Amino acid sequence: MTPALVNTPPLFPDFSTLRLDLGDVQINTCIKGHGPPLLLLHGHPQTHAIWHRVAPTLALTHTVVMTDLRGYGDSSKPQGLPGHSNYAKRTMALDLVKVMKQLGFDAFDVLAHDRGARVAHRLAIDHPNRVKRLMLLDIAPTLAMYRQTDEVFARSYWHWFFLIQPSPMPERLIECNPGAYIRDVMGNRSAGMTPFDPRAVQEYVRCLSLPGAAHGLCEDYRASSTIDLVHDQDSLNTGIKISHPLKVFWGVDGVIQKCFDPLREWGQVASQASGKALPCGHYVPEEAPLELLEECAVFFS
Repeated sequence: MTPALVNTPPLFPDFSTLRLDLGDVQINTCIKGHGPPLLLLHGHPQTHAIWHRVAPTLALTHTVVMTDLRGYGDSSKPQGLPGHSNYAKRTMALDLVKVMKQLGFDAFDVLAHDRGARVAHRLAIDHPNRVKRLMLLDIAPTLAMYRQTDEVFARSYWHWFFLIQPSPMPERLIECNPGAYIRDVMGNRSAGMTPFDPRAVQEYVRCLSLPGAAHGLCEDYRASSTIDLVHDQDSLNTGIKISHPLKVFWGVDGVIQKCFDPLREWGQVASQASGKALPCGHYVPEEAPLELLEECAVFFS
C-alpha cells in the first residue's frame, strides 16, 4: 500500500510525514535527511514531537526517522488484547522493523527516550541484526525498576501504578482532562529550568485527546507490568544481552538518578554500556538538547 501523506506538524515544517500501513496498525512517521538512518523513539505521555529541538540538527548528517509508537500520537490505537500482547515491547519493536524496512533500511542506529527506550531495548534483543548502535535516555531496565521499587520511586512515578489498573478506570479519568494529565505528569518530572515549547505541549494534548489514546497509554504500561517482564526475564535466563554499543544518559535531577544505578543496571543486560547524567530532569531531548546533540555527534559519527 502506498503511504498516504498527512499534515506535517508545525514543529517539523520541512520534514515529510507518512502514515505507514503495517497490516494490523498504521504508524505515523516523520522523516528527513540523506545520511545513515537514525530512528528516534519518544516516551510517555508524548509523541515524536519531543525531538523538535534536536531532530533538525541530526537531519544534517543522518536520515532521521521519527515515529509515534502504536497507541500514541497519530499512530493506530488498537483495543488491548487479553494479556496485552499487542502492546508488548516485542510487538512494538516489530512495528519499527517493518517501518524501517518499508523505508528501505535494513539496519539503523537508534536514539530513544523513556517508553521508546524500552521498545529499543527489546528491538536490540529480538532483532540484533537490525540495530547498529543504541542511545537510551533516562530509563533503567524495566525489570530492574519494578523489582527495586521503593516508596520514593512509587511516589515519583505514580503513573506507573495508576495506568496499569484494570480498564476502563484510568482511561476514564485521563479522558476527563487530557491537558491536566499532560501538565501534571510532565511538570512533576521536569527540572523546570528549560521551558517546554508551547507548540509541543499543545501537540501532546491534541494527541492524548484523540479517541483511544488514553487506552493506548494504559495498555503500554499494562504490558510492561506483565508480558514484558516475562520476556525480559526469559532473556536474562538464557543469557541474551544487548550486544551493540550502548550509550545511556539520564537527568541529574531525575528519578533515575535518585533511585537507581543506571550503569550498573544496564551492565546486567548489555555487554558494553557507558554513559552519564546530563543537566536536566526526565525530558532530556527538551531540557538538555545541546548536551544531547554533542553526545550524538560523537556516538553516531
